[in-house]
Amino acid sequence: MEEQKIKNMEEFSTVSGISRPTISKYFNDPSSVRRSTRERIEEAIARYGYRPNLFAINQNRKFTKNIGIIVPHIVDPFYAEIVRQIETRCVEAGYWAIVLGSHGDAERELSAIEMLYSLRIAGAVIAPLGDTSVSDRIRQLAADIPTVIFDNHMNGDEIFVGTDNFQSVGLMVDYLCRSGEPPCFLDMPAVNTNARERREAYVRAMEEQGFEPHVIPAESAGWDFEELGYNAGLRLLPAHQLPTNTVLCANDRMAIGLIAAAFEKGLRVGRGAATALRVAGHDDHPMARFTAPALTTVAQDYVSIAENSVSTLFGMIENGMRPASPLRRLEGKLILRASA
Repeated sequence: MEEQKIKNMEEFSTVSGISRPTISKYFNDPSSVRRSTRERIEEAIARYGYRPNLFAINQNRKFTKNIGIIVPHIVDPFYAEIVRQIETRCVEAGYWAIVLGSHGDAERELSAIEMLYSLRIAGAVIAPLGDTSVSDRIRQLAADIPTVIFDNHMNGDEIFVGTDNFQSVGLMVDYLCRSGEPPCFLDMPAVNTNARERREAYVRAMEEQGFEPHVIPAESAGWDFEELGYNAGLRLLPAHQLPTNTVLCANDRMAIGLIAAAFEKGLRVGRGAATALRVAGHDDHPMARFTAPALTTVAQDYVSIAENSVSTLFGMIENGMRPASPLRRLEGKLILRASA
């Protein structure tokens, strides 16, 4: 390898003796240049150790291959798995995925949206915060750039992919009522439309089963769901304040916290006469299999959410194809484990 440091494509063109447009064409698509030219370029790359700034090349295109992804919390296992699935599909299709987190904060969500504008993205996949979202700015982005909303519906005409909460929660309520004592519902903070939909779905399903619904309201706000479930358990379990000994939690993270509280108070969770409490959740959190006992839940279809979001977005970007129906609701799947 030559010691000479090549700083940019112009310098590489000079030392290699190959025209700048031909080199640019090669880096955009190696198969687009003649074999003999490609071999000369690759020999020069090996000789000088040159690596172009692919991000800069992308930005200089008339249409970039950047896909923006915004989620409320990158470390949340649900969002992390969806992002992983979307990134994989972007790479396979030749797109560059740029992931930003709003960290549960509306100002950061707004900053992330402005960042997407500055990056000249080709399209965006966004999970809005919810009630605190900068909804008008998200809608403006969707009007300017192909955008798919996932997980949290904004109650507008935006293109949306997510779980049918009424189907999924209804599925779990039906199972819990058939298999034992009807459940009460440990609510999550009203951070987004999922929270309201799951509460409403529980109430509707219980009434359809002929049972009185019992909703235990969330006593604090925020996204620290494990802590909220844990604190609710510490508050309610010793005082025997649960309406029933079967608890359906609004999401798995709440259920994980509740199971931890039950363990701390010496209460056995699970099925059978020797248990004091049945606990079920929603989402099929990646850790749900490893709680003690393993958590009964409703699985959101991570793969289908990602695939539907990305395929819809690519259709809009590449063919201008807006889906006939802006809403795509996917069914959940009952996952039976030891906790209920």
